[in-house]
Amino acid sequence: MHIAGPSVCRRRGAAVVAALVTCSTVLTGQHLAVAGGGPAPAGPAPRLDWRPCVQGSPFDCATAKVPLDYDDPGGRTIELAVIRRKATGPGRRIGSLFFNPGGPGGPGTIQMPQNYEKFPREVRERFDIVSWDPRGIGNSTAVDCFGSPEAAAEWAGGHAVGFPVGARERATWIAAYRDLSRRCERRNPELLRHVSTADTARDLDGLRRAVGDSQLTYLGISYGTFLGATYANLFPDKVRAMVFDSNWDPQAWTNRGSDDARLPSFLRAGSDRTAAATIDKFLELCGSTGTDRCAFSAGSPKATRSKFDRLLRRLREEPVGSYTYSATVADVVNSLYVVHPGWTELAGRLQDLWRGRTPEPPTLPPAPPVPDPSPYLGEEQAAAVFCGDSPNPRAPEAYHSFEEDSAARTGVAGRFWTWAAEGCATWPAVAADRYRGPWNKPTAHPVLVVGTIYDPSTPYSAAKAMAAELADARLLTNDGYGHTALINPSRCVQDHESRYLVDGTLPPAGTTCRQDTPPFGTPEPNGGIAAGGGWLAGAADRV
Repeated sequence: MHIAGPSVCRRRGAAVVAALVTCSTVLTGQHLAVAGGGPAPAGPAPRLDWRPCVQGSPFDCATAKVPLDYDDPGGRTIELAVIRRKATGPGRRIGSLFFNPGGPGGPGTIQMPQNYEKFPREVRERFDIVSWDPRGIGNSTAVDCFGSPEAAAEWAGGHAVGFPVGARERATWIAAYRDLSRRCERRNPELLRHVSTADTARDLDGLRRAVGDSQLTYLGISYGTFLGATYANLFPDKVRAMVFDSNWDPQAWTNRGSDDARLPSFLRAGSDRTAAATIDKFLELCGSTGTDRCAFSAGSPKATRSKFDRLLRRLREEPVGSYTYSATVADVVNSLYVVHPGWTELAGRLQDLWRGRTPEPPTLPPAPPVPDPSPYLGEEQAAAVFCGDSPNPRAPEAYHSFEEDSAARTGVAGRFWTWAAEGCATWPAVAADRYRGPWNKPTAHPVLVVGTIYDPSTPYSAAKAMAAELADARLLTNDGYGHTALINPSRCVQDHESRYLVDGTLPPAGTTCRQDTPPFGTPEPNGGIAAGGGWLAGAADRV
């Protein structure tokens, strides 16, 4: 099972890398100090003993102890690795902004430092930026079904990359993920049942209390939007300001609360459709420019699409080094997450393959200044969250049929996204504590939902669905490309987010922004908007 997302991009090294609307609308919510409405806290807040992550690091680290099972708060505890960067504007601090980098499986202690400079300047000035490795992940108490890097590498090398092609590879793939499930059941049976999104939302509320904030300020990207929606409905009175960027449709992800899943999770979510549209846009824009900007261009969109199809057919018969047909498709989908430099570098790799040359591997980002910048991030960590939360068909042999049906509509994107969920067919655990709705509990303050039009993972339709499902939300459209506006910057989006996070001013209904620099292009002219005067003005005195 290959679950793509910012965490995958990080391992590949990519995550480090409209007319401007000048007026704003304020939606007024309740006062910051509203009480009641959420579940009672499970015991005292965890203690955070902050210290520099490493000597000279601008980041502080801490370890929080939380209950494994919130229904048994006096029982076994687990550890959460936590990180922060203090607000840079002396005397102007509002509180803490909690950040979840997605996945599931994204280690915040790594990805927050890597992406820190991408947070809007005013947000960095006014908030401590805080993140953590969710339970089961990375440097926290982690799911590990192998026990050694060598065993994990041997398992990973025993099946196809991306998705299986042909009956033999399908049989090998299914057997590999059945073997993974057995290993996990033997090594982590108790932990597997307690790494749900609802468990993590309760951890997040404990961390909020630990930093002394009366309500939560939050930015979640990708899977982090589902985590955010779960928190908002478990603790609606604790919502100060929450930004959801590149959204999961909560009804699709939870199969509307039913365990009778007729389709795999990512097909329900529409990942195949949005990836297909984004691949097509990549080829269109590449073909509309010259090879000086897009190395794979064949001179026109039609010719470039044809060239891409011919390349994939050739790779199916004659791989180039490790670049098989399926591995190349996986590389294409994952490389579309980050427009700059991802799209340009992808075009270069495709051109190398066209010429029969093995591409150079992408350059990895520098390690952040933290104690363990390369924790174990095996596929089973994401699977433990994903498979425990989201229902999937339990018959492995059915996935080939799902693949063919999706491929008939969406081409190679459907093959990739179908098999991304197959490991859940034999997964041994269901989360003991799942939250599956309702999603419309009135929150103390409204939520800002950001959706990108051409996103290879989360469709724009999911952002619209999220905004419609929540009790009080405003949709901000990012007329752009890639997965998340955070790592594909738009000054327009950043200005609206900053104003909302600082003082609660929401963009007007129907607001559309554009990215600063389009794929293969030059920067778009853009501007800014002032921050101040909304329903959270003066919040520094109250948080």
